[in-house]
Amino acid sequence: MNERITYREVQVIGPAKESLGVMKTSAALALAYEKGLDLVMVAEKDIPVCKIMDYGKYRFEQEKRNKEAKKKQQSIETKEIQLSCRIDVHDFETKVNHAIRFLTAGNKVRVVLRFKGREMSHQALGKEVLGKFKDAVSECGTVDKIPVLEGRLMTMIVNPLKPQKPAK
Repeated sequence: MNERITYREVQVIGPAKESLGVMKTSAALALAYEKGLDLVMVAEKDIPVCKIMDYGKYRFEQEKRNKEAKKKQQSIETKEIQLSCRIDVHDFETKVNHAIRFLTAGNKVRVVLRFKGREMSHQALGKEVLGKFKDAVSECGTVDKIPVLEGRLMTMIVNPLKPQKPAK
């Protein structure tokens, strides 16, 4: 920007986006100061491209654009639901309803089945419970990570389904 441009010659673009051609940096700076604006390097090529503009206004608009882009970003959280292999029917339905609510909100769900004591020897029961859970939430989500045993925990990750776009 301005005096920090060390190149001898630059391609200059005017404030109305018109090309002013290749000129010496000192002449371009004088032209920019004459209009009360700044000379800002836009692209660094073999002949750098510089633009005559109000740098403060440019920076303000750029920050404004970045804030708008940040607002439109959607963050995906991972919610966790804990089960046991001796879970009752009603408790299971409640956990499924929670998972469906999380998935429809667009969040991932991590399902954790904890084995306590001698339940470790009945891992098939745990896989069966997670299989039922997968079937119960299949309308709202798909299994991203199949059930994996990690120590005393069997975990599974369910991703939300992408909303269907209406056909035109």
